[in-house]
Amino acid sequence: MTPGDPVQNNRTAAPWTPPRGEVEMVKVGPHWDVLRAPAEIGERALALLGDASGAVIADYGLMYWLIPSGHAEWWGRMENIHALGAHTAEVTYVGVPPATHTTGPRLHWRIPVGPDRYLTDTDRLRKALARAIATDPAEEATAR
Repeated sequence: MTPGDPVQNNRTAAPWTPPRGEVEMVKVGPHWDVLRAPAEIGERALALLGDASGAVIADYGLMYWLIPSGHAEWWGRMENIHALGAHTAEVTYVGVPPATHTTGPRLHWRIPVGPDRYLTDTDRLRKALARAIATDPAEEATAR
C-alpha cells in the first residue's frame, strides 16, 4: 500500500471504536497507523486541515493523527514528526482515551472519532504539517 492508493477517508464510519471505560493501549497497525507531532505544530496543522482532519488524540504536548494502516511505512522524514506503524521491527502501542474524554491536558480526543471522522488523508496531512513546520509562530501572531 502506498500513499496514492485509495483508502477509507475521514468521512467513512470507523470499523474500530475507542474504548468505552478506561484508557487502553492499542496496537498500531491493525486498525490504523499514527503520525505524532508536537502540539504547537499540530495545532497549526489542524487549522490548515479544517474539516479534512480525521480523528486526533492529544496528550499534553503531543498530537496523534490516525492515518490508514500501512501508510506510516511510506511517510519518510519530516522535522519533529514521527510515523508509527506496524512496519517497524518493534511492536508499537498508543494510549487511546475513551470517546468521552474530549478535554485535556491529559490524554483526550482533540478531534474525536465519529461517523464523519476517522482517518486523515496522508497527502493532505503531509502538506498541512509541512506548512505548519515552515510557519514561524511569531510571524503568524503579528499577521493577525
